[in-house]
Amino acid sequence: MAENRQQRKSAGSGDRSSSHFLWSMGTTASAAPQPVYVASPLDNVHANGMAQSSMSPVHMVNIHNNKAKSIITNKVAPVVITYNCRQEFQIHDTVLKANYKVGRISDSLPEHYLVKGEYFMVQDVSSKADVLNTTSSYGAPNFRQVKGAYPLYGMGQPTLNGFKQVLQRLQTQGQQEIIFFCIREEPVVFLHKDDDFVPYTPRRKENLHENLQGLQGEETVESLELSIRNELHDFAKLSKNILYVYNDIEFFKDEPQKMSILCEEDIHVTEEVYKRPMFTMQGYRYFRLPLPVEGAPLEEDFDAFVNILRESPSLCLGHSASRVPPTLVFSCQVGVGRTNLAMILGTLVMKRLKGDSQLPPQSAEAGTSEPRPLFQVIQSLIKKLPNGQQLMEEVDHAIALCSEMHNIKEAIYENASKLEGIGEDYQTQGSTTKEYFLNRTKQSLERYFYLIVFNAYLHEQYPLAFVSNFSQWMCCHAWLYRLLARMDVSELSAPAELLTKGARVLVADEYLAPDVLSTIKEMKVANFRRVPKMPVYGVAQPTSEAIGAVLAHLTDEKRKHNHVLWINVHEELALEGNGQIFIPREPSCLDQPIPVPTSDPQLLQKLETSLKEEILRAQKWLEVTLEQEKQMKMFKSCLTIQEIFNQHKSSHQGLVYKRIPLPDCSSPREEDFDKLHEAIRNALAEDPHTAFVFNCANGKSRSTTAMVVAVLTLWHLKGFPECTDDEIVSVPDAKYTKGEFEVVMRVVRLLPDGHKRKKEVDLALDSISETMTPMHYHLREMIISIYRQIKPEKTEKECKQQLLRSLQFLERYIYLILFNTYLHLEKKDSWHRSFSVWMEQVAARAGVYDILNQLCFSEFEDPRVMTLARLRYRWQQQDIQSLPFRGEFI
Repeated sequence: MAENRQQRKSAGSGDRSSSHFLWSMGTTASAAPQPVYVASPLDNVHANGMAQSSMSPVHMVNIHNNKAKSIITNKVAPVVITYNCRQEFQIHDTVLKANYKVGRISDSLPEHYLVKGEYFMVQDVSSKADVLNTTSSYGAPNFRQVKGAYPLYGMGQPTLNGFKQVLQRLQTQGQQEIIFFCIREEPVVFLHKDDDFVPYTPRRKENLHENLQGLQGEETVESLELSIRNELHDFAKLSKNILYVYNDIEFFKDEPQKMSILCEEDIHVTEEVYKRPMFTMQGYRYFRLPLPVEGAPLEEDFDAFVNILRESPSLCLGHSASRVPPTLVFSCQVGVGRTNLAMILGTLVMKRLKGDSQLPPQSAEAGTSEPRPLFQVIQSLIKKLPNGQQLMEEVDHAIALCSEMHNIKEAIYENASKLEGIGEDYQTQGSTTKEYFLNRTKQSLERYFYLIVFNAYLHEQYPLAFVSNFSQWMCCHAWLYRLLARMDVSELSAPAELLTKGARVLVADEYLAPDVLSTIKEMKVANFRRVPKMPVYGVAQPTSEAIGAVLAHLTDEKRKHNHVLWINVHEELALEGNGQIFIPREPSCLDQPIPVPTSDPQLLQKLETSLKEEILRAQKWLEVTLEQEKQMKMFKSCLTIQEIFNQHKSSHQGLVYKRIPLPDCSSPREEDFDKLHEAIRNALAEDPHTAFVFNCANGKSRSTTAMVVAVLTLWHLKGFPECTDDEIVSVPDAKYTKGEFEVVMRVVRLLPDGHKRKKEVDLALDSISETMTPMHYHLREMIISIYRQIKPEKTEKECKQQLLRSLQFLERYIYLILFNTYLHLEKKDSWHRSFSVWMEQVAARAGVYDILNQLCFSEFEDPRVMTLARLRYRWQQQDIQSLPFRGEFI
């Protein structure tokens, strides 16, 4: 490659066959001033018989006339074919300049060409970043080894000569095998300066201190660096071999700097700097392992790291214990955040390689006066993982060994402390201060969570030589994603005073649940309905009066239901005040639910009791939102939902009330199906003629899902109705309104009798939705209907919200098919194994979660570019619009 680049530097430097023409940009012509006519677009054919290939204007070019054989114009620049067709070169003019944009940082600084049309090249690392002052002695900023005996090193970005110095230092210490990891995800190029090559990175004018993240898109970072190198080479040629860069972005003294770039070899990409030592050092290897600046690495990042372990005999368990393990060196920009994370990963690997499971005393909380309380998500994690406490302590020990510059675990508590210490919130960088520190806290906690999970993976898979990669292993343990979705449980500690202080308002049921089925007049509650020929009912959140009316209806002489199982699937807090249902909401987003992150009905009752007591204690006028207006109300009476039902149990002995909260739009969780199924079966065991009533906020979405679960369970116990053949439907999107999406059919093909299982779910949905025509709600139809609402004229946030909603409904539909399949397959054992266990032991092994981890409308889009296609992100986002942080990060 270097030889080819050198050949293209000057015309006439090589001998090529006439059958191979190289139309290369970047070659200049050294020529005497002899004008030669270049054909205009009016000339149809050249003298050599070649057809005209562009519409370039007439050019007058100076070259040696004894070399000119043919001159061809094209859209970039004229191409000169020299004597005997043995040489060629291209002549740059204003056409090349037109391909690039120019700009300046300020009016006082000169204008110059911009990388990718908008970025400035800035020196990568300032001297201030070298906190450990190791650049002169070791060759790289913040160069260090982990505490203890492991041959693991971390450092910041070196220059080319600095990197050579690092390698020489390691060799003199007797390191035979060195594996070097560049863990930067942003592009870096090295520019020739004096006798060295200095790293520079493209930055935005708005923030010259921050590297660009996600710039490459689907392109690899290596390809992006090559593209940037080509642009910089062109910029230099267009500016008399001068390239403009910035070293001082604080005071801009003597900026921009002028770098002399004479050829492509004056610009190196990362691969050239780090890979070339493989030719001179036998035990040296290099890998690019991009890691994110914030948060946990992607599953694919862990996979890439595992693949390196697989391919490294010296890092495998078969490796002789007497042999010295390889030296691992990790480098990011400054050598702190990402380097620290990678060093911890390396330490966990070394622990497995050496079989080190014994921890030194007080290792987990070294350096602190007393143990920190664990975050709730970490408590849940170590409780469910086999040997979870040991796994966490090993990670804590690894963090302590790598904590010379940064402690990942301490960062969580520092961010949480700053978050909870913020008094009055204010905007900064497009978000509020609380949002900023909430994200920082969640990102650092997610990073710690994934380190424990990866350590569990190593314990299981290291002895098996990694038969499963990390992505596959995570899909087989999808409950981990469920835990991540409950990482932020701050709403559990949101103070009840938010209502009485005006930070939150009460919204009436008439605002949230319009009575589109016109049932309030007769049943005293909105949207009361029944599945035809079945004792299954759906309804909006009822008042005490409405509960009485519904119970009277179900137990009258016509229906004669002695037992009623009433299941409240509403996941928000609700109160009855002055005989009307009210729900707390944020005043800035009245239509957005405030989900309570718990499935514990006792905890929900406790939170509702706190709200009730605060309202009655304050005895003040509160703002409420009704159907058409806002009012101020004083509450003389206030009851929790549990208290309302307790009042009716005295007059209706057969009433059983349960609270099983379901997510607003997404699919119920696996354990939610367990609870619904168990409650329905227990009620039927006591009385086969039990009536089932399900309520949510408006009696629409969640109630329908629970009703489908009840219908399917009843059919399995009492027999299925006859499934008729599909009707031929000739309406727009007929295929999709029937639920025949590609991802759905993938699941159907995977399941035993999958087509029949889907058809049974469709029959249940159709029978329930017959009673809901005025609502215009049918789960299958909602999937495509919401997706079709994504329009170019909408904002990015609106489009993302519609996409999330459509994917949530799509996943809900798939889960109903999976649940029906479970009912069929486990019926022979009387459903002794729960749905959640079946999903983990059977469905996961069959690849169901792998499909759900690529959930998208593959007919219209590529899952690889969709963040929400992944379980990790989709399950964490109930809503695109985030609510204000109100409690404590527990």
